Amino acid sequence: MGIVQRQGIRNTLISYVGLAIGFANTILVLPRLLTAGQIGLTSLLVAFASIGAQLSAFGFTSAGQRYFPYFRDRGRNHAGFLPLMLGLPLLGFAVVAVLMTLGQPLVLGWYKPADAALLAPHYGVAVALAGAVLLGGLLDAYLKSLYHTSFSSFCQEILLRLLIVGAALAYSAHAISFAGFVVAYAGAYALVALLLAGYLAAIGELHLRPSREALRVKPLGEMLGFGGFALLSNISGTVLLNVDSIMVGARLSLAAGGIYVIATNISTALTLPFRALNKTAFALISEYWKEEDMTKMGQFYQRVTRVNTLLGCYLALGIALNLDFIFALIHRPEYRAGAGAVLLLLAGRLFDGITGVNGTIVVTSPKYRYDLGFNIALASFVVLLNWLLIPPYGLAGAALAYCIALVGINSARTWFVWHSYGMHPFDGRIARILLVAAGAGFVAWVLPDTGNAWGMLLLRGGVLTVLYGAGVLVAGAAPEATAAWAKLREGRRR
Repeated sequence: MGIVQRQGIRNTLISYVGLAIGFANTILVLPRLLTAGQIGLTSLLVAFASIGAQLSAFGFTSAGQRYFPYFRDRGRNHAGFLPLMLGLPLLGFAVVAVLMTLGQPLVLGWYKPADAALLAPHYGVAVALAGAVLLGGLLDAYLKSLYHTSFSSFCQEILLRLLIVGAALAYSAHAISFAGFVVAYAGAYALVALLLAGYLAAIGELHLRPSREALRVKPLGEMLGFGGFALLSNISGTVLLNVDSIMVGARLSLAAGGIYVIATNISTALTLPFRALNKTAFALISEYWKEEDMTKMGQFYQRVTRVNTLLGCYLALGIALNLDFIFALIHRPEYRAGAGAVLLLLAGRLFDGITGVNGTIVVTSPKYRYDLGFNIALASFVVLLNWLLIPPYGLAGAALAYCIALVGINSARTWFVWHSYGMHPFDGRIARILLVAAGAGFVAWVLPDTGNAWGMLLLRGGVLTVLYGAGVLVAGAAPEATAAWAKLREGRRR
């Protein structure tokens, strides 16, 4: 895969270090130091901020990556691209900040009086946090276009989590109040954005001087048009990621929202390899569209899907088979109510990874406008499903809504890419990986309980790893795994 593989491997390593920190944060730190309601509150602030940042960006995180190949010219500061990419979204944030502030009474009215009283003093932090998330997202998109993704991954996957852990520990030591913790939580996002700006300056790519040349490379109207469509497309993804937290809190309670957040964070481990590869995929696929190289794009589509399937099945099984062990580490029995939600979230996210980069192909293609219909339907569908399923099924209802939405949108996009461009990510090797995963997972699941939690973790994990790895190699399901095994054996001989 060339640059994508190198960056993807580096980002994957960073992501898994971040996973270890995030696991400790999710399982060992926050549930012990904060109440479920406090965890629900902080997740709610992040949800509001994410939606506000997405609206402010007006699709320029996607538009920037889509059009940067036309601006790329380091000798001319990329024709003033960065000021153009930052300027309009920051103006948009000024409008969104006013609307979020004026909308506070409406938002508080969604929640029970006790929860609204907990949220009200901290609501303003969500507005400031939206600005930090916006700036960080724009700079991250710019770095992706420059194929500099590792430092951004480090900041977002490792540093951000360490800062949040530090803030939680300071709160538990009574060095700061809970209000101080909330401010520090938001400040961590702001610091990441500032560090990304500093990194751009260090590599000589922080070009903030506006240039009229930026308006001549590509018509501004075309970029705004794409940005508007990208906004409506991206906002559905943001709604998908955040509406369940918002609606669980509103329909049940902030405490239930906190339990759901822990369930979501446990399942998030599955998405790390997908996110690591997709960090560079957007920029590379944009280049393929520019070069009109459909052959390379199709090959890339299949390779990414195969790698995502290989890693995703292993991680999904590893998490699902050891849920009892994971919840036992929390030492708070109330969080076990999220076990069913974890399984449903894993199913949805695995399907999302297996279907590859279909959404990226559609949104960067000449037919990007069609993605708008998919995403409007998705956003409406997921809100409706949450509204219907949360009251009768609780946390599992929110997770089921998320799963159905992911399967639905990815099925539609995969069909659209195949119908429009003759590309699909599936071949017989995908089926072989799934069959091997099912067999290895079943054997690990039916192992007799030894009565020792750590022993079962090692036994199930070891059996799963050996059977899955051997099965994939024997079936010849993944050339990437075969090549890695051959290199490992060659290294041992030396």
